[in-house]
Amino acid sequence: MPALIFDCDGVLADTEQYGHLPAFNQTFADFGVPVQWSVEEYAEKVKIGGGKERMRSILTPSLAQTLGLQDDDAVNSAVLSWHRRKTEVYKALVESGIMPARPGVARIAREAHDAGWTLAVASTSAEPAVRAVLAHTVGDDLAAHFSVFAGDVVPAKKPAPDIYLFALKELGAAPPDVIVVEDSANGLRAAVTAGLRTVVTVSGFTRGEDFTGAALVVSSLGDPGREQAEVLADPYGVHPSGTVTLATLRELLVLPAMSHETETP
Repeated sequence: MPALIFDCDGVLADTEQYGHLPAFNQTFADFGVPVQWSVEEYAEKVKIGGGKERMRSILTPSLAQTLGLQDDDAVNSAVLSWHRRKTEVYKALVESGIMPARPGVARIAREAHDAGWTLAVASTSAEPAVRAVLAHTVGDDLAAHFSVFAGDVVPAKKPAPDIYLFALKELGAAPPDVIVVEDSANGLRAAVTAGLRTVVTVSGFTRGEDFTGAALVVSSLGDPGREQAEVLADPYGVHPSGTVTLATLRELLVLPAMSHETETP
């Protein structure tokens, strides 16, 4: 049975600029941390896999001392507290509806479900946040048919392939039967290293990244009569016209693998 695995942030919804960034900044303010990331600064932080890891990146020795974090235990405890609060803020933003679902996700997920495909999300974000975005994007009924692999279920975050290797094992899926939808170079590297054919739907933060090794790169999955998918790279020549459909994904699965897919881009 084929499987369709989505990343969460930037793939299911435009969560980074309108969700994670304000949630991080609100959390820093709540805890008296003298950091407020601009959009430009956050564009660099999104290259770090995992929210706790992004938070930890601000803790220079000087700032840790200013905050009274004297040792590793204190730092770890603080980061965990910050991240719990950040997840609360983020979930509230998701539930407020300010982050629109990305075009085509709900459509193609429904097509895949109706055709008997396995559905999953594999993300480095906290599981409660991922589930909130998933339900917001595809609706509660369809979300119930997804397996969710998220957060700290694996020790190494993307671009390490761990989350995808874990998902394959849990789903009982073979790499040739799986399509991944990602939005970043880190996510693409994770999926390709796990041997998975990957469609990239670029986001505002990732459009200029290197997507060598992707099976297809588009602006979005597209929706009929609404936003159309702009094709940015089409190495297999599947030529989606305005929308990426389940037929497009089936075609990508049956085409012979290219040698560059086995390389880390």
